[in-house]
Amino acid sequence: MTTKTDSLEKSSTINEDKLSRRNFFKRTAVYSAGAIAAANVLAPVKLKADDVNIVNQVEWGTKLGDRLDKNLYGLPSPYEHNNIRRIHDLLSSGDRYATVSMSPLHQQEGIITPNGLFFCRSHSGIAQVDPNKYRLMLHGLLEKPLVLTLEQLKRYPSESRIYFIECPANGSTGWRGPQFNNLQFVKGMMSSAEWTGVRLSVILEDLGLKPEAQWMLAEGSDDSEMARSIPIEKVLDDAMIVWGQNGEPLRPEQGYPVRLLVPGWEGNLNVKWLKRLKFDSKPWYSKEETSKYTMLQPSGKAIEYFWPMEVNSIITSPCPEVPWTDLKIGDKVEISGVAWSGRGTIKTVDISLDGGKNWVEAHFKGLILPKSWTRFSYIITWDGNPKVLLSRAIDDSGHIQPSIDKLVSKVGVEGIYHRNPIVGWEVTSKGVVNNVHVRS
Repeated sequence: MTTKTDSLEKSSTINEDKLSRRNFFKRTAVYSAGAIAAANVLAPVKLKADDVNIVNQVEWGTKLGDRLDKNLYGLPSPYEHNNIRRIHDLLSSGDRYATVSMSPLHQQEGIITPNGLFFCRSHSGIAQVDPNKYRLMLHGLLEKPLVLTLEQLKRYPSESRIYFIECPANGSTGWRGPQFNNLQFVKGMMSSAEWTGVRLSVILEDLGLKPEAQWMLAEGSDDSEMARSIPIEKVLDDAMIVWGQNGEPLRPEQGYPVRLLVPGWEGNLNVKWLKRLKFDSKPWYSKEETSKYTMLQPSGKAIEYFWPMEVNSIITSPCPEVPWTDLKIGDKVEISGVAWSGRGTIKTVDISLDGGKNWVEAHFKGLILPKSWTRFSYIITWDGNPKVLLSRAIDDSGHIQPSIDKLVSKVGVEGIYHRNPIVGWEVTSKGVVNNVHVRS
């Protein structure tokens, strides 16, 4: 790990210790909260004492608003029409049944992704499951094999936990080079939510797991019948069967009515439209864990069955969709982002303004939970000079987010999964942000 220095603290660029949150907002120039999309940047808004939107009554205050029964399920403001998931041909089959939709990280606040913005990976389209016909089979090396209806499953004691889910290919769109000048397509294959369901250990205690059971097969009921082998240690640790997301039933694209949740591990292990759990003494070597979701090595061999998502972080503001516009020298501006680790809790996030030559420690914002997003922040004084912004996360298991070169030296360049290198944003003197690769 690069030793932190005092050089940045001594410069006029950074003076965080003397800056209170209140003074930050007093001294920050008024500028746009960001770009709605990369191709549709909002112009900065200059406020004046005689602004017509202040001195005149606004039009929405001169008439009745919409009736509450117009939308019995709440919808976003129509002015937020660009805050959506996005799909790219590079990440889709020709007919779009097998695809992934990217979550707009640059538009999100906190550590909970709204259900309508949660990233989605589909192998054969979104199954529409009739909950009245839903069945979950648990069989194999069990003392009491069982088939459950949705109503019977929900009779088990439930709990709610906040966890992220990340596709192991997250970051594959740009780790070889800045293929996308866009945060949403660089790191948008992940989201975080509060999940409600029952721990698998509770159900297995009821059914009786035989001693020779070392693996569990989870299989979905959609057309692809996505199936993955999961070691019994993880099953008994924190794996859950969930039916709720952020206080409501799962959405169809998230596996309604029931999905598996394997906290911190590869997203595809969190099997959607769950129909079957089988217990055995050996793994199944399904298609999705042999021909797919493996890491090809320089030797030509591939690593399989490496499940936890690595320690990671990304700066979400500024980013290509959220530039720093209309700043004057001396203005205060916040660098913020999100960090996460499938191995535990984020311990530290470091920030560099000069492409990794010097590092300073960021501050955490809000909750710090295991296997969940953790928000970080650092406030600087704008000096008008170009910068290369990096973030580097460390978790409580001692793992450090690597540079691109360190990761390539370890796992080569062929595989697309489990790529967690430090991501760089170049900020020009005009505040425009571009995706750049920083080589160590």
